[in-house]
Amino acid sequence: MAMTATLQGALVKRKGKTILGPVTCDLLPEGITIVLGPNGAGKTTLLKVLHGVERLTEGTVRWNVSDEEAHTSQAYVFQSPIMLRRSVRQNLAYPLQLIRASKADIVRQTSHWAQRIGLADALDRPATRLSGGEKQKLALGRALIRKPKVLFLDEPCANLDGRATREIENVLQEAYRTGTRIIMTTHDLGQAKRLASDVIFLLKGQVHEQLPGSLFFDNPQTSEARAFLQGDIVE
Repeated sequence: MAMTATLQGALVKRKGKTILGPVTCDLLPEGITIVLGPNGAGKTTLLKVLHGVERLTEGTVRWNVSDEEAHTSQAYVFQSPIMLRRSVRQNLAYPLQLIRASKADIVRQTSHWAQRIGLADALDRPATRLSGGEKQKLALGRALIRKPKVLFLDEPCANLDGRATREIENVLQEAYRTGTRIIMTTHDLGQAKRLASDVIFLLKGQVHEQLPGSLFFDNPQTSEARAFLQGDIVE
């Protein structure tokens, strides 16, 4: 069953300052949702709220499955992923070990995913010695190896070169084609156009526009969104 979420009056405050909200919106059951907006708009906070790692001050986030299933069916890749001080192989194997997968399945899956993320020749290298792009690909493989229904990504290609960005986008598109719902932030408008099924445009912590990707980029509904797409400063 596809997972959908509804936010109702979701509000996050810190030290009296509103970081996000109130947000009321529904997430589509499939696709690649790109969350856009200027710095400080609340993009990362929205992802964390949906993932359940950011406490709401007010409002609710409800998935169409139990809390336990929502938790176990999701994965999150941070902008600066943390590598276990182990080999690439052991990093990939770790999520499967947590769910007590069989040794044979772990061997098969780690080999498969190392190939998919382009690290088949680096399985025995220490993960901490990988390049930035390689670490990001490893974090992505580690998240996808359990076949999550929903994957959250916070600026997965920040500071990466074009080749690494293309490789990560290829993995994401394949994950989407095989059934993973993707919700991600990015500052790269080119990447957003390449990947977006739909766009959530945040401004000052609120959903300013929520449209199919093609419509948002071709015909944004507000002057703020048009200015943002033109590269102007939006506050």
